[in-house]
Amino acid sequence: PMPVTVTWIGHSTFLIATSNGTLLIDPFLDECPTASMKAADVACDVMLLTHGHFDHVADAVAIAKRTGAKVCAAFEITNWLGRHGITNVQPMNHGGTVAIPGGTARMEIAFHSSSLPDGSYGGNPAGWLLELDGKRIYVAGDTSVFSDMERIGRGGLDLAILPIGDLFTMGPEQSIEAIQLLNPKHTLPCHYDTWPPIEQDASRWAAKVRSETPSTPHVLAPGGAFTLA
Repeated sequence: PMPVTVTWIGHSTFLIATSNGTLLIDPFLDECPTASMKAADVACDVMLLTHGHFDHVADAVAIAKRTGAKVCAAFEITNWLGRHGITNVQPMNHGGTVAIPGGTARMEIAFHSSSLPDGSYGGNPAGWLLELDGKRIYVAGDTSVFSDMERIGRGGLDLAILPIGDLFTMGPEQSIEAIQLLNPKHTLPCHYDTWPPIEQDASRWAAKVRSETPSTPHVLAPGGAFTLA
């Protein structure tokens, strides 16, 4: 197995480096007040989108045009991308699996909403279950806790990436329940501290993860990275 490095750019944007290429999750950079880099500086081979809200797709068109990266997303989001001139897309829906650099990505359910920046319907919101270089990584996307997280965690998870901002997603308390269901070896928080309504005490959250779950939390600053060896 090769190492997989996960870099938190800010908000819910992540770069995941595998042995065979780089994945970009939910690109929101140029208008994100906490992002550690700009869209023009991103290099990636494949983009995975969880849903259509602006804070998850704002830079998808620009990055796809510049890099030529394939975009995997809900059918309705790929239609929207097509209207903006993006043709290297993989339309998907819940339960679908696609080959990506380093392994596979399966589109999982999420409990949220999904509309695109122009107000059009964005299809079903999603999470992603990634199998990369012998590692299993769950990217929850924007969601509340739900009982199928126990199913997603079956077979073992090396890492879960969960929102903790509250208000629009699960908050710190619900995320603890999610971790207990998923049982990942490691957990990264996201979708917090971008704006005042979703500010959270990540250190307090991490202490709660350590005391109430078997998972090891890793609180990154934007631009920080965590490697699964």
